[in-house]
Amino acid sequence: MTTVLVVDDQPLQRLGFRMLLESTPDTTVVGEAAHGAEAVRQAAELRPDVVLMDVRMPGMDGVEATRRIVASGGRCRILVLTTFDLDEYAHAALRAGASGFLLKDALPEELLAGIRAVAAGDAVIAPRLTRRLLDAYAHHLPAGSPGGRTAGDPRLGALTDREREILLAIGRGWTNGEIAERLVLAESTVKTHVGRVMAKIGARDRIQAVILTYDLGLTRAAGPG
Repeated sequence: MTTVLVVDDQPLQRLGFRMLLESTPDTTVVGEAAHGAEAVRQAAELRPDVVLMDVRMPGMDGVEATRRIVASGGRCRILVLTTFDLDEYAHAALRAGASGFLLKDALPEELLAGIRAVAAGDAVIAPRLTRRLLDAYAHHLPAGSPGGRTAGDPRLGALTDREREILLAIGRGWTNGEIAERLVLAESTVKTHVGRVMAKIGARDRIQAVILTYDLGLTRAAGPG
């Protein structure tokens, strides 16, 4: 059973999430919060598996709440929900340690799948948002050749050629199944490669790996999808 804390300043939105989650046998809502400070307190008290975190709230917003919850060292993981495709607050929440990023209008099965993935220790960015997030973030990267920025980076030095391919695929938002299909590998082999890549670059999850590819210009150099 996956326990969930729902954080949103809109009561009807919280009710909708609760109804969906309570209708599913493997998830249950253990608490609700209307702002960031309350989310931090309840996360410490209730220790949910997953926090569904809105980002735009009065008082302490979801970014700061995410940062504090992650910094506390608790086991709960955070799935950011936003109304906006390119919400700088949501991107900041990912940098603060959130494990996923979905739109509030995601289909119920997409939301439930995201919760399960995050609870299992994986990370998720809505596939249709990955390229938009990349394109928006690229405008803030320093000018110059991506290769020049990556050449001496110690996080990449230990990667094999295949592991670099896997890292690029992660940066493009591909799932393990998509990586397996496109690189003609068994999915179990992909999982092994992904684990090795994460360990070598020091990434806590796929989100941090994606952000690394943004920062180093690796994914910007690649074509869409």
